[in-house]
Amino acid sequence: MTNSYLDKFFEHFQYTALSYDDVTLVTQYADFLPNETNLSTRLTRNVTMNIPFVSAAMDTVTEAGMAVAMALNGGIGIIHKNLDPETQRTHVKRVKYYLNGFLRKARTMRPEDTVADLYRVKDEKHWTFHTFPILDADRKLVGMIAKRELKYSDDPQQKLGDIMTRDLRTSPAGTTIEQAHETMRQYKISVLPVVNDAGEFEGMYCYRDVEDILKGNHPLYNRDANHKLRCGAAVGPNTHERVEILMEADVDVLVVDTAHGHTKGVIDMVKWIKQKYPQVDVIAGNVAAPEGVKALCEAGADAVKIGVGPGSICTTRVVAGVGVPQLTAVYQCAKEAAKFNVPVIADGGIRYSGDVAKALAAGASSIMMGGVLAGTEESPGERMLYNGRQYVIYRGMGSLEAMAQRNGSADRYGQAGVQAEKMVPEGVEGMVPYAGPLEAVLNQFAGGLRGSMGYNGCRTIPELHERARFYNVTAAGQRESHPHDILMTKDAVNYKANQR
Repeated sequence: MTNSYLDKFFEHFQYTALSYDDVTLVTQYADFLPNETNLSTRLTRNVTMNIPFVSAAMDTVTEAGMAVAMALNGGIGIIHKNLDPETQRTHVKRVKYYLNGFLRKARTMRPEDTVADLYRVKDEKHWTFHTFPILDADRKLVGMIAKRELKYSDDPQQKLGDIMTRDLRTSPAGTTIEQAHETMRQYKISVLPVVNDAGEFEGMYCYRDVEDILKGNHPLYNRDANHKLRCGAAVGPNTHERVEILMEADVDVLVVDTAHGHTKGVIDMVKWIKQKYPQVDVIAGNVAAPEGVKALCEAGADAVKIGVGPGSICTTRVVAGVGVPQLTAVYQCAKEAAKFNVPVIADGGIRYSGDVAKALAAGASSIMMGGVLAGTEESPGERMLYNGRQYVIYRGMGSLEAMAQRNGSADRYGQAGVQAEKMVPEGVEGMVPYAGPLEAVLNQFAGGLRGSMGYNGCRTIPELHERARFYNVTAAGQRESHPHDILMTKDAVNYKANQR
């Protein structure tokens, strides 16, 4: 990241830390329209996204439903760790199996299993699909069970081997997605199992997903090399077993998630993951100073998360007296990370789409959001009515309620094993207005970002890094920036009178 203007700007404020409200971006010449901008970006060294938005690893923000919706809209969700490892793995699997080109790890059953066994396993594992390859003890494919076979079975104790379809069309190992598509069209089948020379089952293709992939019907989807939706999961220091369990679910990124990332525990955890699982990208954080970024990058982190105390539900800066206002933190940390070719994620402090543009201009490659997304349809937060309006519960992972529930939250703040009455919270619990579907919220934030990039004359996020210019804004300038001299009678879809 090279931007001599910003270098001089922040040098002028060498001993003053700035937040998003302290600056405004300066307009520049553009020869394109906002809808011609490209919002694709890097999440980590090796994982990309089509929009620069990440949903936070918080227990009132991201579980499977949110992560699926984020990936379908081009971003990514990070499944929180205030769950036992097996349940967290289940949430990751729901995301990874939501769409499938080639299902290498398809769920299978045995011929001797009963219809009742199948339904029991489906309920236990929260599986929503209905097609199961039937394998014998040698993993050879002997049949297939689909919805229609189950529909006509009245006896729950009936063996699957008695009702399965035996005459199957299969393809050999190494069949490409194009070949699978041709075969399924030729024989008008919706599932194509793949077997090796020994007849052992290796996976299967699903026609609906193959068709979507080859036609490019959904270019915004954030998918991996196997055309599955991308998903991340949070872990803590010394949670080696959790990492091993999550890796079984083909998680795309692991986030070593703590309030203070510049610590021996986090550094050692990053090193351990990269040594044992070099194929997975690791995000580490949180930090707010270049020294922390340097240490994490040297440990092998593929991205670093920036932010100590900027979140709307975080009280770290007043409880501990620690933190750096977010704009300055992002700029300083991004400068250091660029030396390692590692992207940074601006985590927290976002209220408006303009804040997103400022964070990216300061050097972030993506934005992690919690409160902005907590009110959406897809969040796991509890809904409630208050004064006739619908709200959703939103809490910080450092709140007493979150830390008392499970150690996954407490260890983020170095309080694992501490009795609830002795915990020192660094967050609060509250509620945010119900915001409707996630897609509508992301559309407003992406649209605001595109508008900003148009004003800045930057077609891409890397161009914004290189060309953006800030002015410092006075208190009078901040007042002028918001609607003024008017009594607002109706909120705009992307601006609320009580949001300031």
